[in-house]
Amino acid sequence: MSLWLLNHFSTFTLAVVTVGGTVLVAVIGSVLLRRRHPSLAEGEHNDMVGVTLGMFGAIYGIILAFVIVTLWTQLESTQTIVAGEATDLALIARDAAAFPPPVRAGVDEALGAYVHSVVNDQWPRMRSGQPSYGATAQKLQSVYDVLQAYDPKTPREEVFYEEAVSHLNGVASQRRARLTMAEQELPPLLQVLAFGGAVVLIPLTFLYGMRRLRIQLLFVASVAALIGFSLLLVFVLDRPFAGDLSVSPAPYKEGALERYWEPVSR
Repeated sequence: MSLWLLNHFSTFTLAVVTVGGTVLVAVIGSVLLRRRHPSLAEGEHNDMVGVTLGMFGAIYGIILAFVIVTLWTQLESTQTIVAGEATDLALIARDAAAFPPPVRAGVDEALGAYVHSVVNDQWPRMRSGQPSYGATAQKLQSVYDVLQAYDPKTPREEVFYEEAVSHLNGVASQRRARLTMAEQELPPLLQVLAFGGAVVLIPLTFLYGMRRLRIQLLFVASVAALIGFSLLLVFVLDRPFAGDLSVSPAPYKEGALERYWEPVSR
């Protein structure tokens, strides 16, 4: 469900629904509780409620901060992995320029097939949380096959051959890390702490009584808006390949890899 929402609605729409919905529910709940128990406006329990809110708010704030920082770090790590894989692919393409024309053509053809498979086939699958291992792995194996069949003849070719093989191994490693990132999500326990904490904390604000209803609603709405926005960040950062803030496949179309996307006849 979370992947479907991220892939079908903009972050702005999700923000309006999440933050606005949280505020609306909090305001309605506060008004209904105040009408049912008018004595809350006297604030006779404010001392106890204030201490409880402070304690719960501090604990919940630490949990949310930990979750958001963890997810943001995960997103940055995924971007680094994608950039690293694309960089190694580009270096292989450059190293292949030192090989004889038939070998260079074979490397170019295999690399072109791989980057097209990553962007056109694997990326949509990663957005849905179900990355494909088979088809793209075969394209990567084709690059291995070309290099394994080539026997360098000169010291110059040997140097570039070793570099190309090293970068290809880097591609295989980063590809595995990228696919692992596509399947990861926030552990269930942290999901319960993040979203369940809001269910506990927001109703506590209803119990903090103030004589003027507008001031109390402003207090409740402010707390709810802050919590709603924090939960929105958790929601959109949880999946690095889905939504508006997702990792882009643009690195596979830039630099030395750009020529594989030119409309040429093969």
